[in-house]
Amino acid sequence: MTATRRLAAILAADVAGYSRLMGADEEGMLERLKALRRELVDPKIAEHRGRIPGSSPGTKTTGDGLLVEFASVVDAVRYALAVSRRCPSGTRRSARTAASSCASASISAT
Repeated sequence: MTATRRLAAILAADVAGYSRLMGADEEGMLERLKALRRELVDPKIAEHRGRIPGSSPGTKTTGDGLLVEFASVVDAVRYALAVSRRCPSGTRRSARTAASSCASASISAT
């Protein structure tokens, strides 16, 4: 049997300051995180032709993080920049590292 190989860009994301934010307001943080996924992260993943590997209707993440697969580096960077632009100013990380961080319900990608 021949293995099928393909190139992919993988974006790793996690919540910046997750432990601190959870310690300050666990229920509120979980609600903000769910809203961020629903309103920003997931729609932008779809818009930029990404997918969460191994996910089907029940998305599998790693608690405060996720891995997103994109067909190209360009799509991954465009996704990270689109998410970064929606974050409050002053909480963004460098676009050079394709990073985004939203402080109160933050997802940062590196």
